[in-house]
Amino acid sequence: MYLVIFDCDGTLIDSQAAILHGLEAAFRSADLKMPDRRAALSIVGLSLEVALLRLAGEENRQHIQSMAEAYRTSQIALRETGATDPLYPGAMAALDLLSARDDVLLGVATGKALRGVVHMEESHGLTGRFITRQTADRAPSKPHPAMIHQAMEETGADPHRTVMIGDTSFDMEMAKNAGVAALGVSWGYHDAELLTDAGARGVIDHFDQLDAALSGIFDWKKEVA
Repeated sequence: MYLVIFDCDGTLIDSQAAILHGLEAAFRSADLKMPDRRAALSIVGLSLEVALLRLAGEENRQHIQSMAEAYRTSQIALRETGATDPLYPGAMAALDLLSARDDVLLGVATGKALRGVVHMEESHGLTGRFITRQTADRAPSKPHPAMIHQAMEETGADPHRTVMIGDTSFDMEMAKNAGVAALGVSWGYHDAELLTDAGARGVIDHFDQLDAALSGIFDWKKEVA
């Protein structure tokens, strides 16, 4: 079996508006200046407290827990309005194609908490699609390899048949640390060059290119045939 693990924010869903909304609430709660947009989005993929500390700086460590709570509260309130983060173009078709294979298991490894993943699944009809769900409340922050190690343990997957797909260097470094292949996507929060430098085996520009990229990594068409 092959295990294909997806990041969420910046890879499957375009959540930047919600993330910026949450960060604004977090910095406002501590009476701190909000970082500029580029800096704020550069930390997407890290677990919340780690991301906030990186943005706010060590000198504001005492505010991090209250900022995290303000962020989470803002996200819950936003979801209660019915707001959803859209899937990127082609994401559903790509998931459908992979799900149709009897030799592929799907997973997610994300800086979101589990309730954020559940909301994503319920919003887009993805409940039950992912066999393993690794979240920020179950493992250390990326690029620590624990999420991928746990996913492989849960599914019985072999490292040589596992790939991490993501949009940030944190995803690529996590895959490298876990001893599995990494595939980058160019539509998220880190540039393609940064993904390649961090260990990506390739970077795709659209989900239409995913099947070919995975076939190149695994040579699975030859093996399955």
